[in-house]
Amino acid sequence: MSPGKSGMYPAVHERPLSGGRRSRAVLVTGAGGEMGHSLISALAARKDTSVVAMDIRELDPHVREHCENAFVGDVCDANLLERLLAMYEVDEVFHLAALLSTRGEFAPETAHQVNVVGTLNLLKLSAEQARSHGRRVKFIFPSSIAAYGIPDLDTKRKAGAVREDQFLEPHTMYGVNKLAGEHLGRYYESHYRKLAKDRTPNPIDFRSIRFPGIISADTLPSGGTSDYGPEMIHAAAQGNPYACFVRRDARIPFMTMPDAVEAILKLAAAPKENLTRCVYNVAGFAPSAGDFERLVMERFPNAKITFEPDLGRQSIVDSWPEDVNDAAARGDWGWSPKHDMQRAFDEYLMPRITARYR
Repeated sequence: MSPGKSGMYPAVHERPLSGGRRSRAVLVTGAGGEMGHSLISALAARKDTSVVAMDIRELDPHVREHCENAFVGDVCDANLLERLLAMYEVDEVFHLAALLSTRGEFAPETAHQVNVVGTLNLLKLSAEQARSHGRRVKFIFPSSIAAYGIPDLDTKRKAGAVREDQFLEPHTMYGVNKLAGEHLGRYYESHYRKLAKDRTPNPIDFRSIRFPGIISADTLPSGGTSDYGPEMIHAAAQGNPYACFVRRDARIPFMTMPDAVEAILKLAAAPKENLTRCVYNVAGFAPSAGDFERLVMERFPNAKITFEPDLGRQSIVDSWPEDVNDAAARGDWGWSPKHDMQRAFDEYLMPRITARYR
């Protein structure tokens, strides 16, 4: 089959379930996380959008109320995904579910199953949806700076702001998984079932963002590799001492959670013809751990902050860029963060975090 002038594919006629037509919907996996919460609220505000959520745990009631349906289960459960997609015509997937970097190093095989096999399951079923209902399925995939792997600290410092195609030799299973997910997305968009005579060309509209460290004022840090910044702030706000697990000069890019959600929504909404690549860098600011310390001490002069680097976690941070070049995102779909570091502290982090512990 080949697309017509409109870019649509001839629909494969299926028997509707229960004598009725399947509802069109947007699917959000990993819906129980903070990005999922914010994203679902934004999607539900669209008058013409029905949101179907999926997470390994039950959703909070205030999130569930914005969803037409919510499934509890694992993205590795192909049977569950097939049941979900038998009930809904999915036009758009936001695949947020993942096992993150620190946990992935304790259970790398499990991380591979969740991060790669789960992504493969969703891409395959999205391609089948495209064939079924005759429309490309938009697939939004949050990736990570963990996809980078800079060989040593000297190279990192000389590299400056790294482009999307540089230093792609990740040091963690999470980074390996995210890079694999990016390549799988490209394959499903452009080359899926290349030799099959009945193939549907370009069934997936794949779009990915390599996020930096994401700082949230509303969610407690959970021990992630980039969590030393928010951990420092939360500890100081509670009056607790904090031993930072990286050196004072350790530097990677960060952004706030509101900016991260805005980025994923802007990329999803961008006209396809404006996009020059499948995977985009985005960033907000690139502080050192010492910069975090300075701003925290300005707000909490009695805070007790020490630096006691953990060699394993420090080595991971050292393999990630000091900054990333996000010129493609700025040029192709108008990316521009709201928060620089000072505004992030003054307008977002400090008011919310200090209020939390009053």
